[in-house]
Amino acid sequence: MTSPSHSAPADPETAASRGLPVVRLKPKAEARAIRHGFPWVYSDELVTDRRTQALAPGALAVLEDGERRPLGLVTVNLKSRIVARMLDRDPAAVIDQDWFVARIARALALRARLFAAPFYRLVHAEADGLPGVVIDRFGDTAVVQPNAAWAEAHLAALVAALVQVTGVSAVVKNGTGRARGLEGLAEETLLLQGAVDGPVPVPMNGATYLADVLGGQKTGLFFDQRPNHAFAAALARGGRVLDVFSHVGGFALAALAGGAEAALAVDASAAALALATQGAAASGFADRFTTRQGDAFDVLEALGTEGALFDLVICDPPAFAPAKPALEAGLRAYERIARLAAPLVAPGGYLVLCSCSHAADLAAFRNASARGIGRGGRRGQLIHTGFAGPDHPILPQLAESGYLKALAFRLDG
Repeated sequence: MTSPSHSAPADPETAASRGLPVVRLKPKAEARAIRHGFPWVYSDELVTDRRTQALAPGALAVLEDGERRPLGLVTVNLKSRIVARMLDRDPAAVIDQDWFVARIARALALRARLFAAPFYRLVHAEADGLPGVVIDRFGDTAVVQPNAAWAEAHLAALVAALVQVTGVSAVVKNGTGRARGLEGLAEETLLLQGAVDGPVPVPMNGATYLADVLGGQKTGLFFDQRPNHAFAAALARGGRVLDVFSHVGGFALAALAGGAEAALAVDASAAALALATQGAAASGFADRFTTRQGDAFDVLEALGTEGALFDLVICDPPAFAPAKPALEAGLRAYERIARLAAPLVAPGGYLVLCSCSHAADLAAFRNASARGIGRGGRRGQLIHTGFAGPDHPILPQLAESGYLKALAFRLDG
């Protein structure tokens, strides 16, 4: 089995002898970034001759620089703006079950050190050496998101390696979301192995969450917010909490576990709120937990009209700016959320605003949030900036792998 990172470059003849095609960077394309760990090649950086254009989405190829020096083994998809993704710095690497075993075992070693129970993001795409692949683990059940064409093509080997390394008994394929559409892949959710008997209980931050791994949003639960849930729970002690875009209980259940007096969860999805209610009951919080279904903006406006006040308000919306073309509209939406939420915070209370938008960096999001708070008639201190948990590692060369931001403000009277 080849090493994923320390093998010597293969002889240039290796690709031809193995029957692998060769793709090449344009002469003016910057190969230095690739050599230093950047994992993507964009469509305007690759020579797209007739041979390259004939490659099927997800095909393997050896990437060369403009001077025909091999850079590594890549997967190619001419339908995607990210036309090539680096799989292995060794051009001679073989993408088989053993290769996946090595990658997944490395990812598991980190999570096993971080968490006592097997509930976490097991594989975080490029940051774990599996471009476009997300795997969330819920005890004996794993949910795989093969968001790139190469992963779809190698799904059988990936799943076999996942079971070999982790011993999970059930594997779900969640083939939904914007990323698959960009790769030209169809949407589908399938149970690939084992059985799933209803929502899976997930212990986290002193509460029990219920994850619908077959029909819920994304993989059924958002592990990335775990440390931010914990920070907000410390602010919630003895207070009244409003959790907007709550999904299956998000911040609200963690706040109740941290000693909040009461929590109101708001979400557009009746199914998500039903799971949140079940989670509150399973956690012993049913008497302190209520829900309100509706559009978040409408509910925030209604609560303002009602004169409602909370000691802690959290807004954790979906990505308003998933890509650069949506950035300006997304920042306006974040500003509006802050403007509507700020008046609902009691004097001396706290407001937590979150963004999972790749395109909105921390500075832009922070500025939009501060503008919204000001337009809401409030002033305050930024007391904490949170990010995704350590089971969502960041690839330093790829800014997009660090997407989650959480800002905690203490608001004045």
